[in-house]
Amino acid sequence: MKMQTPAMKVLALSALLSGGASAFSPVRSGPGLARSSPFPSSAAVTPATSATALFSSNGDDPALAEKFGGYTVKQRLREEVESPFRTLRLFFFGSSTGSALTALYFSLLSAVKANAGPGVYPDAPTLEEALTNCAINLGAAVVCGLLTYRDWRAGEANLKRIAQGGALARLVVSPAGEGGAARTTLKEYRRNARVIIAAGGRSYIEELCLSLNADQLADENTLAQSLADVDVVVIPVLLEGNDGQTVGDTKSAWVNSAPSESDRNFDPTRSDPVIAFPVSPSSWAEYLSPEVETAQGQGFDVLEKGFTITVKKNGRILRRATGLPQWANMIGTMEVMDGSRFGMPRDTEKYGGP
Repeated sequence: MKMQTPAMKVLALSALLSGGASAFSPVRSGPGLARSSPFPSSAAVTPATSATALFSSNGDDPALAEKFGGYTVKQRLREEVESPFRTLRLFFFGSSTGSALTALYFSLLSAVKANAGPGVYPDAPTLEEALTNCAINLGAAVVCGLLTYRDWRAGEANLKRIAQGGALARLVVSPAGEGGAARTTLKEYRRNARVIIAAGGRSYIEELCLSLNADQLADENTLAQSLADVDVVVIPVLLEGNDGQTVGDTKSAWVNSAPSESDRNFDPTRSDPVIAFPVSPSSWAEYLSPEVETAQGQGFDVLEKGFTITVKKNGRILRRATGLPQWANMIGTMEVMDGSRFGMPRDTEKYGGP
């Protein structure tokens, strides 16, 4: 493995800090999008390959893309930026564990000498003193070892989240309102839109489609416009197979949804301004696989009930939930839950404030 020189590490860290620290890469040019269309106005893009550096402002930089221990240099640098003292804590508690174990070894030798009696080892401490030292050193080793392990586990979990965020940013979708020809990655939605990934079986996708595109009872369905008003993009994902680990033709299932008698004026294109369909099913299946396994491990039927992943404008996961989205609650509280008015820089003109 090629070693990283100090200069290369400094350059990599500079690229990380200039590229932002959120799960989606920043959109650095172009005006804000109108509320009627939360989709990015960028041209068609090519899906990123597995060799692409995650979160990188320069995806061709081999220093950032090089992997060790299962994660890229850039992912590890970002984890260090988020937890700058973790390495120091690991060194301190790890070395303390080693010191405590060394002291325990000599304490045990002293206990053996004390047990043999002063006639054999005149310089040996009393047995009570030796056992007390053993207990102290053992306790110190256990405590420091647990603190080291806990911090290491937290770092691994953070690295896994960062890697998963990079995979999410590289997923490719086709906005329904652009005729299906355009392609864009989810990272292009950062600052422009909140993304709701709704995954489930065919019946779940059809029910989701009807909830957005058909009038219920005597009311006119205006959910699509309301979602556009709060900058929400919905990405339906059709899960297939007995284990829900395969992504099918979502667009076909969406447009062929069959309305019931209570679904009036059904038109699957009514919600096109806020709908995007997944492209490259294998990439989507790979990303959703741990989400499906987690839901199934908790006893949920992902094909029948489905689940949603809500992504904030800064690219971080807001929440995960099972079932269909609760549109009314979501629309009414999205600005507060996401915190656009309070945490997004350079949004003063759009949201108001000092």
